[in-house]
Amino acid sequence: MAGAPQADCLFCKIVKKEVPATVVRETATTLAFRDINPQAPTHILVIPKSHHPDAAALAAAEPETAADLLREAGQVAVDEKISDTGYRIVLNTGSGAGQTVFHAHAHVLGGRGLNWPPG
Repeated sequence: MAGAPQADCLFCKIVKKEVPATVVRETATTLAFRDINPQAPTHILVIPKSHHPDAAALAAAEPETAADLLREAGQVAVDEKISDTGYRIVLNTGSGAGQTVFHAHAHVLGGRGLNWPPG
């Protein structure tokens, strides 16, 4: 069933508190926690509590939750005091784009200059 937790999904296990994470924000539909391999001084993942393999699938199935995800990413930037200096929200889709956990998630990156183009 779309959106149902997956037994083998790391992020589903974090949502269920089976795997520890340093949580910075939580709502009814999202969870935000620090990345264990940060790529910037601030690197926080914002995930939906429901399981969808990527952001496009999440938006198609649960557009309100997709909006919640982006809203929370913005609030994380405010809470982490990077909203005034600039930050990046990254949504990787597919292994070729660097997605390693196939549960929709946004990376909130900031705290240093972020070059363009990325990668």
